[in-house]
Amino acid sequence: MRRTINLALLLGLLAAPAAAQNEKPIRIGVLSDLGGAFADVSGPGSVLAAKMAAEDYRARHPGRPVEVISGDHQNKADIGSTIARRWTDTEAVDLIIDVPNSAVALAVSEIVKARNRTFLVTGGVSSALTGTQCSPNTVHYSLDTWTMANVPTQALVAQGGKTWYYVTADYAFGHDMQRQSTKALEKSGGKVVGSVNYPSNTMDYSSFLLQAQASNADVIALAAANGDFVNAMKQAVEFNLMGGKQKVVGLAVYISDIISLTSRIAKGAVVTNNWYWDLNDQTRAFSARFAKRFNGKVPTDLQAGAYAAVTNFLAAADEVGASSDGRAVVAKMKSRPNHDPLYGESTIRQDGRRTTPVYVWTVKDPTPGKTYDLFELLRTVPVSEAYRPLAEGGCPLVTAAN
Repeated sequence: MRRTINLALLLGLLAAPAAAQNEKPIRIGVLSDLGGAFADVSGPGSVLAAKMAAEDYRARHPGRPVEVISGDHQNKADIGSTIARRWTDTEAVDLIIDVPNSAVALAVSEIVKARNRTFLVTGGVSSALTGTQCSPNTVHYSLDTWTMANVPTQALVAQGGKTWYYVTADYAFGHDMQRQSTKALEKSGGKVVGSVNYPSNTMDYSSFLLQAQASNADVIALAAANGDFVNAMKQAVEFNLMGGKQKVVGLAVYISDIISLTSRIAKGAVVTNNWYWDLNDQTRAFSARFAKRFNGKVPTDLQAGAYAAVTNFLAAADEVGASSDGRAVVAKMKSRPNHDPLYGESTIRQDGRRTTPVYVWTVKDPTPGKTYDLFELLRTVPVSEAYRPLAEGGCPLVTAAN
């Protein structure tokens, strides 16, 4: 009898690893811009962050297989859509994250919804993702155009910047940023004295900046991102616009942009984000781990968001018991607070907007020997002020719930 019991126990122990090996892995696809305009702020760094989150999960759950793959959408909606369809139709991908291009992100959101997978947007910024085009399968982690325009505009008006001139990228993102910022400006008692549009990827900003300078506006606002913002700021220095009576600001500024510019050039620039590597002991510890594997570079807020998104998804998928049921996973994420070591506790609204405090920083003087010691905190914006009011987005999920 004892020998029979021992044999049964032995067979059970042998079967457990085999069951783990045969278990369907959770598959995560990082759909990013791996070599273009968004590669520094997201790109390979977001792929690494997702892999680190998966590794940390596997360390806690050694019998649960998780795989992370990546794809390059090349900032083209058709390419991104093709990859998303292949991943969800034939490669059993449960979660897609990142997508630092709003046109691609909106297309992917529809594909994921139709196939009932999960989409956690850690790169795209369109407020439509939680507005008229919200989805029960999508959560928006990265800051959107509403927050990126409203928070710095309100902060600058409070500092005395009452009149504004916009230098705007002539595509959907730039126009959305200007529109959102203008609403916040006028609501705060300021006014627009002029604006000019420029084609994306312009190399010569002289005529646009000179028009802005001639307006005598308190604030010259660059409704631009990434390379456009960096190039415009460099030329603003050449025209002695920095440090004068007019303040030149960007509405979508990332730490990668400031690193490209150097803090000497960007000193005084205003940066809005929801995460910074030097925020607390936990963010510093993660950043040190990340930098060891990423040529000494600290993570951006979008890359930190990729880590948090994967961590939150895996926890929710465990609770649901079905990683491929996107609606159920997202519903679980909305039903209770989400926790991760980089952001602490966060909540997700009915419209899919993930909320955390938002920070307004200014770029400070360079610190010798400290390449990434760049920001000084101006204000912590509470959740109640940092995001578009739920009733104003036009999300059908909110209407249905009410």
